[in-house]
Amino acid sequence: MESDRKIRQIRSVASEFKTRAEETGDMYISGYFSVFNSNYELWPGATESISETAFDGALADDIRCLIDHETRLVLGRNKAGTLELKTDSRGLWGEVKINPNDQDAVNLYERVKRGDVDQCSFGFDILDEEFEDRGDTVHWTVRKVKLYEVSVVTFPAYDDTSVTARKAQYEEMKKRSANLWRSRMVKKLKGEK
Repeated sequence: MESDRKIRQIRSVASEFKTRAEETGDMYISGYFSVFNSNYELWPGATESISETAFDGALADDIRCLIDHETRLVLGRNKAGTLELKTDSRGLWGEVKINPNDQDAVNLYERVKRGDVDQCSFGFDILDEEFEDRGDTVHWTVRKVKLYEVSVVTFPAYDDTSVTARKAQYEEMKKRSANLWRSRMVKKLKGEK
């Protein structure tokens, strides 16, 4: 089932960000921006997970690390060598090198270090997914994405636009399923195959 690919998606997760400072004075924030095969609740009865294949081929793109999805608050960028992203069996891991001359970045580093900020999120487009109706619940598995950014965030939450798009997608699927059932019943009543 295809999603509305015109709406950029945002997903969030609690993480275990770590800070480290090297003797050279370089400071880093690292952690998982996405965890594979974890169920994210979209709304009661609807979940979504990210598959191990979701980021295959996506990490070579130009990706930024932001603060709270704010495009003006760039912490790092993979093309600049200040953001490293990779996947392992757990999920999408990243490490960003903090610019000591950027007060916003240093402030965030200190907040992560104290444990005041420990959440993350990522922004992407869905390129491939699978839908599953489990009876009392529905579930989407995101198989492939185009990744734009990862963010260290104060309050992780699903973007209302993303949830609204998922709900509309689900309602359209239910409508098509009901229409198909109706059509089959009419044929059956008429004795058609």
